[in-house]
Amino acid sequence: MTSALPGAPALVARFGDVLLRHQATIRYLQWAMVAIYAILLAVPLLLPFPTHTDYLWNNAVRFAQFVFWGVWWPFIILATALVGRFWCGILCPEGALSEFASRRGAGRAIPAWMKWSGWPVVSFVSTTVYGQLTSIYQYPKPAALLLGGSTFAAIVIGARYGKAKRVWCRFLCPVNGVFGTVSKIAPLHFRVDPDSWRVGQQGRSNAVNCAPLIPIKTMQGAAACHMCGRCSGYRGAIRLSWRNPASDILHGSGRLATMWETVLIVPVLLGLVPAALHWSDSGVFQMIRLWLVERCLDLHLVWPLSQHLPWWMLTDYPLANDVMTPVDAFTLLTLLSISVAAATLMFGVPLAASAKILRMRGRFSHHIAQALIPLAAACLFSGLLSLTVSQLRSDGVVIPYSDPFRGGIVLAAAAWSVALVFQISAFYDTRLATRVCATLVMAVPITSFSVAWIAAFLS
Repeated sequence: MTSALPGAPALVARFGDVLLRHQATIRYLQWAMVAIYAILLAVPLLLPFPTHTDYLWNNAVRFAQFVFWGVWWPFIILATALVGRFWCGILCPEGALSEFASRRGAGRAIPAWMKWSGWPVVSFVSTTVYGQLTSIYQYPKPAALLLGGSTFAAIVIGARYGKAKRVWCRFLCPVNGVFGTVSKIAPLHFRVDPDSWRVGQQGRSNAVNCAPLIPIKTMQGAAACHMCGRCSGYRGAIRLSWRNPASDILHGSGRLATMWETVLIVPVLLGLVPAALHWSDSGVFQMIRLWLVERCLDLHLVWPLSQHLPWWMLTDYPLANDVMTPVDAFTLLTLLSISVAAATLMFGVPLAASAKILRMRGRFSHHIAQALIPLAAACLFSGLLSLTVSQLRSDGVVIPYSDPFRGGIVLAAAAWSVALVFQISAFYDTRLATRVCATLVMAVPITSFSVAWIAAFLS
């Protein structure tokens, strides 16, 4: 992508070099983030639960909730879409702790089971579902258990495997797949020039420790790159650069997409996540729950309606009048399953039809699924932003035009996804009529989903 500002490419490249020269400063920054992270997790556990007279500006528990779920997560997703995975390489406390432990750990070889490509999907789905069952957005104990447990696992994996590496981040981190997917639309990346690499006469030649274990010589795109800057200028072949935001999807790693990437985009980000973020306001949830309650009463089963399980299994806060019974949990799991199945059908059938129209073979239908990344990223961001808006509204702070803003983001992303389908189709069929037909087939579910998603947070 050609920059509109003279000298901007050189300025961006120099920023990559700045990251390289200030690695020590980055380490201090990472430890500062570790301290903030620990305080936000631990302090709310020591304080009483907020009452209706407590607000985020006068209560530490409410403030921590807002920072984690109203600021931290939605704007990490936004930053990843805008500038790539700088969060992972520079600020993430979990990654920093894992690498620190690995630098002083046993340095064992990474086992084969850990390299299974399905872990990013399995771990993200598991943590998302568990978080909903325990009301992680509302209470500090499940947040400390889930986030703190993930950090502890990252340290253990780091201490056991690799040497000064981020093995946890590369293979097991629950959000690694999401960050990698969203970063594909970022306009910044560390570009590898194969010709300069072969010459290798300019730039530094000292070895690079790529903590997330990326073969940087053959790196395509920015999905796995943590943007830490350690490889900037290596062999005169690696530079932080601008790019067309669609280039990775069209020409880079998008063409090599796998089944698990499609699973993460369609059933998970476009199916599971929307339901997980809005289930408490869902009329479908209430319908399923009512039906199950009636069946239990017909069968004289009382325990599913009244059984209380520990807070770390199901939400159990009687003093806050918030208890999730087995019926509630089963209803939630049913709703999530329905949403996953609906998204799979809504997008899976058109994906197969478009591949048929374009006469694609084998795994190449996954390339079209990559066109849904802008829509998935926008829906994830706008859904998380609803937590920001709802928390502020509960404290009497109303952000003007927040709903139209989120709706506009989703519609713009939907239009981009449709355009990407049309662009991708050119790789497989040059006939305009065929490309338009394949694009229209995908435009139907993209438009329908966008309208339904906007209606969900406008209702």
